[in-house]
Amino acid sequence: MMAKRIPTILPDLSFEEALEITKIHSVAGILSPNRPFIHKRPFRAPHHTVSIASLLGGGRIPKPGEISLAHNGVLFLDELAEFPKATLEVLRGPIEDKKVTISRIHGSYTYPCNFMLVAAMNPCPCGFYGSKQRKCTCSPQAIHKYLEKISGPLLDRMDLQVEVEPVTYQQLENKEKIETSQQIKERINRAREIQRQRYQKEGIYSNSQLTPKLQEKYCFLQPKGKDLLEQAFATLKLSARAYGKILRVARTIADLEQEEEIGISHIAEAIQYRSWKQI
Repeated sequence: MMAKRIPTILPDLSFEEALEITKIHSVAGILSPNRPFIHKRPFRAPHHTVSIASLLGGGRIPKPGEISLAHNGVLFLDELAEFPKATLEVLRGPIEDKKVTISRIHGSYTYPCNFMLVAAMNPCPCGFYGSKQRKCTCSPQAIHKYLEKISGPLLDRMDLQVEVEPVTYQQLENKEKIETSQQIKERINRAREIQRQRYQKEGIYSNSQLTPKLQEKYCFLQPKGKDLLEQAFATLKLSARAYGKILRVARTIADLEQEEEIGISHIAEAIQYRSWKQI
């Protein structure tokens, strides 16, 4: 349910982004006659039995796959550990490159796939490993086999990794007024505008596009922030890729709070999103 709400809080589509999505859906032959122009971010949720060809694209004359149909939108993989490991591993390149190339005898085809990958999974086959409410019935071997389908390099490419506790009855019955999707989207649009103004001379428009060189320029840390990040790097055994992602996430958190500098609280929050230790 949370994953389906993500497109409703993402920044508004630009005309160029909407045109790209429409072209891809047209090439795939799934553009509706009643809606010849797509103006909403796509949300694709393939089943865990999806083939590699369906995910990446394929056919005698290759058509766009799920990752390209999710371009400028969300690709949701539910029950991530149920996907074959080989299917998940092919995502590593497209996530980094934002494009996928399919080669056939008759030629080579390249489709864009700049999508937000959102995944959800249980911590074990029975779903109760680590639960405070119910006892897990899985053996350590079964848990390890289940979790090892998600490789370290794939997990490393995910900016946020969060363990979610089960919702209690009291939380379900809570009538306290919360933020609507529209209110959240307004905050996100403000943060995106800050980024657009900041990077207008760099040829990019968001923190996710920062290169290592631009990170040094726009993700400056105070000494306390550097010390905290150094401790986390050693304790959590983070990779160079994770280091860059933490900086970009911290920069985004600061932008959402309309703060010019990245504070120690922003770094601490970004680190918490990388602290899943079960794999």
